[in-house]
Amino acid sequence: MSSIKRGSEVVVIAGAHKDKRGKVLDILKNKNRVVVEGVAMVKRHTKGTQDNPEGGIVEREGSVHYSNVMLAEKYDEKLARRK
Repeated sequence: MSSIKRGSEVVVIAGAHKDKRGKVLDILKNKNRVVVEGVAMVKRHTKGTQDNPEGGIVEREGSVHYSNVMLAEKYDEKLARRK
């Protein structure tokens, strides 16, 4: 997990979102999970606030276990070696 940092590009290598790429937005260290841009989108029902007076359903990123992601550059190297 030490090699995966906020802002680095990763590829999901296992699970329902396999082969999706994105930038790491956040790291949840206590749960061993990472939040990746555009991956594992979930819908949240929100109350109205000053920022969003209407409230409603908001779609945002969920988290993925860090063992299911790999740095994009390492993933590309591995693919190149295999071909």
